Amino acid sequence: METYLLDTNFIIDAINGKHGCPETLDRLVGEGILLACCSINITEVYMGMRPHERAKTESFLRSLEFYPVTWELARYAGELYNQWRTEGRTLSLPDVTIAAVCLRHNLTLMTDNRKDFPMPELQFYPPA
Repeated sequence: METYLLDTNFIIDAINGKHGCPETLDRLVGEGILLACCSINITEVYMGMRPHERAKTESFLRSLEFYPVTWELARYAGELYNQWRTEGRTLSLPDVTIAAVCLRHNLTLMTDNRKDFPMPELQFYPPA
C-alpha cells in the first residue's frame, strides 16, 4: 500500500477545511492511499492549536499512520542537514526530519512548500 506523509501545512488545511484539502485526502484514501504523519507534524500542529480545536485536531491526527523519529532517523536528518549546508543551503530541523522520515520509509510527501525539500530523491504529491 502506498503511503503519503502529510506536511504540517496539509494537516492544518485538512483540519480547517481549506484549499480543497479534505476532499483531496478523501479521494486519495478512496484510491487506497494510506495517509501518515510523524512526530514533527504533531509538535508543529499543537504549537499553533487553539483550545477549541483540540478534539477535531486530535481525532484527525490519530486517524493518520504514525512514523516515530527514531535515533537512526534523527541521525539521518542531521546528515541531510550537513549535506545541504555544505552545498550552501540551510534547511530547518522540521523539514530535514520530515524528509528523513519520507526517504527512509519510501513515503511520498504532500506539501505546498517543495522549495523547503530540495532532495531530488524525495517523491511528492502531486507530482511535478
